[in-house]
Amino acid sequence: MSDAHGYVETHFDTFKTQLIDLLRIPSISTSSEHAQHVVRAAEWLAADLKRIGLDTVEIIPTEGHPIIFAEWMGAGDERPTVLIYGHYDVQPAVLSDGWKHEPFDPIEEDGFIVARGASDDKGQIFAHIKAVEALLASGNKPPVNIKFLIEGEEEVGSTHLGAFISSHTDKLKADVCVISDGGMPAPDQPSIEYALRGLVTMELEVTGPSVDLHSGSYGGSIHNPAQAIAEIIAQLHTPDGRVAVPGFYDDVLPLSDEERAELKKTGPIEADWLKATGVPQAWGEPGYAIHERTGARPTLEINGIAGGYFEPGFKTVLPAKAWAKISCRLVAHQDPNKIGELVKAYIQQITPPTVRSELRVNRGAPAAFVDIRTKEMQAAIKAYEQGWGKKPVFMREGGSIPVVVDFQEKLNLPVILMGLGLINDGAHSPNEHFMVEMFRKGIHTSIYFCETLSKQ
Repeated sequence: MSDAHGYVETHFDTFKTQLIDLLRIPSISTSSEHAQHVVRAAEWLAADLKRIGLDTVEIIPTEGHPIIFAEWMGAGDERPTVLIYGHYDVQPAVLSDGWKHEPFDPIEEDGFIVARGASDDKGQIFAHIKAVEALLASGNKPPVNIKFLIEGEEEVGSTHLGAFISSHTDKLKADVCVISDGGMPAPDQPSIEYALRGLVTMELEVTGPSVDLHSGSYGGSIHNPAQAIAEIIAQLHTPDGRVAVPGFYDDVLPLSDEERAELKKTGPIEADWLKATGVPQAWGEPGYAIHERTGARPTLEINGIAGGYFEPGFKTVLPAKAWAKISCRLVAHQDPNKIGELVKAYIQQITPPTVRSELRVNRGAPAAFVDIRTKEMQAAIKAYEQGWGKKPVFMREGGSIPVVVDFQEKLNLPVILMGLGLINDGAHSPNEHFMVEMFRKGIHTSIYFCETLSKQ
């Protein structure tokens, strides 16, 4: 065991306490009322990066939430530079969502740290920060140069990060980018994600009368917008679960038999999946297993729907408007803009003449693929073998990390998706958690990656 790995073992309790302190900050990027907490989380991380010895630490303002940039370039020009990306912002969370305790009052229970952001992504990026601390504090010069890029807007689509990367390509120059914002299938089975789905979001508004109307006076003569939006949404899928939008699947790259066989190795047991989700039966596109539907096929989802009166009591009105939030997870070769326009055209086609509809298409991000044949990927495989004692398997991830494509295209960087959490850590859900032992192994694995990469 090197001095860096020994440092981890002697300081791990301190690392855990520090992570809990970071998790107490409700850095919810989606809500303006938490803007000061997002800034506080950025300041907390910047202070820790300075404390552990990075040469440059900056909090860079944007029109939204700040970006943290830090670097240590003491290994020299002849050694590789690793750019580590993560995010310190988190999803909203309140006790009434179903949490067992206040989501920003972390607890350690049954070997897990339970709090919003524990796995997504504070715990995972903090593992890399502690790895760098161990490398810097161990008495030997770290074997690679290190750069950190940590944003506060990942949960709102990385709104300003793309422009920052485009205008700071020299600042971000590196040999490889490491991202830990994903999950493994089991604590004893490490995995590397080689594909991420893209995303496009949309907002649908259906209007009818100019104002809310008395249902006794007008009911039966006006097409209720709440009913009309339900009718529209019901036509976005066929009865068997396929997306009904014409042209939606035209550009999808089919799964090969070899890839399906590889993905099957980490596919969930259906009984376990049903228990974990609480649904009575699986649903979705026919001809594909659950893990293929959630990682390798595109989807169209209704994320929210509203209209009319739904407060306590009763108000017998015909609402003037109804709304829905719609998102599509996309796979390789699908263009977010094209998909948005296809959905818009289809909704216009199926909107009844008795109401009006408007679909606003928001910013999208394409899917990402990672080359598994690079020397950097081989270093990651070896690092997992050393940190976990087992060779990783390759997986597709159903979620989206929009910045991956920016790193690949704007910085020409190989990207390694080194997830350190579990698939069922509950990211975006009540009682999100991060296994303490995986936090420890993640720190060691990050060190092993730097050590291995430097020797290649």
